[in-house]
Parts: sequence; C-alpha cells; structure tokens
Amino acid sequence: MDELQSLREEIMRLRNEKNALIMAHYYTREEIQEIADFIGDSLALARKAAETDADIIVMCGVHFMGETAKILCPDKKVLVPDLDAGCSLADSCNPDEFARFVEQHPGYTVVSYVNTSAAVKAITDIVVTSGNARKIIDSLPEDEKIIFGPDHNLGEYINSVTGRKMLLWPGACHVHDRFSVEKILELKKEHPGAKILVHPECRRPLQIIADKVGSTAALLDFARKDDALEYIVVTESGILFEMQKNCKDKKFIPAPAMDSECQCNQCEYMKLNTLHKVAAALRDESPEIIVDKEIAAKALRPIERMLQLS
Repeated sequence: MDELQSLREEIMRLRNEKNALIMAHYYTREEIQEIADFIGDSLALARKAAETDADIIVMCGVHFMGETAKILCPDKKVLVPDLDAGCSLADSCNPDEFARFVEQHPGYTVVSYVNTSAAVKAITDIVVTSGNARKIIDSLPEDEKIIFGPDHNLGEYINSVTGRKMLLWPGACHVHDRFSVEKILELKKEHPGAKILVHPECRRPLQIIADKVGSTAALLDFARKDDALEYIVVTESGILFEMQKNCKDKKFIPAPAMDSECQCNQCEYMKLNTLHKVAAALRDESPEIIVDKEIAAKALRPIERMLQLS
C-alpha cells in the first residue's frame, strides 16, 4: 500500500470514529477534494456547516471559512488543517480601519463579503458571497445607502449589474487581481471557440470580456449546461478538477496570470491543505478554531441574515 492510500484510509477511519465531516473548497488540492465529504463554494460550505449533525468539522479551505463554520456551530469542534491558511482578501480589510470607515459614513447599511474575519463580520449588517451578492443587494430598497467591502472588484461588478452606487472598500484577492486581459485575449485567439468564464473577484476589464461572470458554483453550473467544448477559466485553477470531473468531454484551460514565471493562478493558502495535515488534525483534534464569544454573537446575525435572504 502506498503512502497516499494509507493516509486516505487513516482519514476515513478517524472520520468515522469521531463522527467528523470533512469539507473542502473547490480551490483546494485534488487529493483533498477526493477525500472530502462535501465540496462547495463559501455559501454552500456555510449552509452545510449550519445543518450538519457531525461532532467535528474539518474545514479544508482558509481561516475565515473555519471561523464562519464555528460561528454557525458554536457547540461543534471546528478544525482547520493549517492555521496559516489565511486569505489575502480578508487581510485587506483590517477590522479597526473598517470600523473607522463605517463610523465616518453614518446611515449606511454595511454589506460584507464572506471573505472577511469574524471581527469584520461583527460590524456588518449583512454578509454576502459572490453567489448571492446580487440577489441580496437587489432585495434592499433602491435608495438605501450601502457600504460594500472588502472586495472592490466584486463591488464594482454588483454596481454595474444593479445600477447601484455602493461605497466600496479598496480590497482585492491577490489571485484574481493578477489575471491579465492581454494574455487571456491571446489565449482566446489560440482557442477561438472557447468561452471565457470569469469570477467577479477579477478586475472589471476581465468581467467585460467574459461570456459568463459568476461564483465558482455558477461557473461550474454554466460549464455543465453550456454546449461549448472549450473554456478559458479565469479563477483559481483548483476548480478545474471539479469541472473536468463533471464534463469529461470538454476542455478547460486555466487562464494565465500577469507573471508567467509563477503559479499566480493558484492560491498558496488553499494549497496549504494536505492529506498529512488533515490526518493530523483528526488525530490530534487540532488546530481548532476559537472565536471570541462576543464577536461570534455579533457576527452570527449578518451571517444568518444572508442565509435567510439567499
């Protein structure tokens, strides 16, 4: 038996013994997605966490996802395989700075992307994901003054499709912000029949040239139902595993980033999740996500409001 197979069997044994649920984001490594009980985007992961009867949740993603699961399930033990799996977008929104920004704009409804720390969620009125942001913004009165943070690109996209003039916090995801319009158009010349799929965390020029702009779940659904045979995928390349699994007769081409010398279409934080770390987390029941009770109570309200409005 090889090492990877041995690790998989150990993970399955520990999962069953401890009544654990292993959840993974689409951007994690293929071997993580293969052993996960549930794979999804941020919205799906939050919903699954809220409804599970597992005693332990192993969140294979990044830190804020573990926090969200813990806020929704305070009585459960939430583990993350690596505490260093952070998020550049969440890091771009310092809670103290954001709180001052909110205080400077009284009378505004604060809408925060799920890619934020629990402390930012605690000063938020409604949490959104890329999959439900437009629906939730559309549900608010047309004259409502809105602060949207921290993703400037997603906020600009929502403004463009809703006609809103939300006040945007200047944050961004370091992966989605690196994609090059010029390189993608060059790739399109090589594959003229390919459709361009773009995540709304990408910059506005990329959204404009897209055949489809959507969350990871929306892009997966589009690829399943669409009749094209080739797609240029402008988001973190981990999603290609699920796309190819669902559409074996189609070709999915990872979009190049500005710097061809690095793997800039990959999130190094998501890739910190490994089988060794998942097995260790289940064995030791650590690292465990702990959220301050007062912050968790404040952050729960906007998350629940998101789930109600979705």
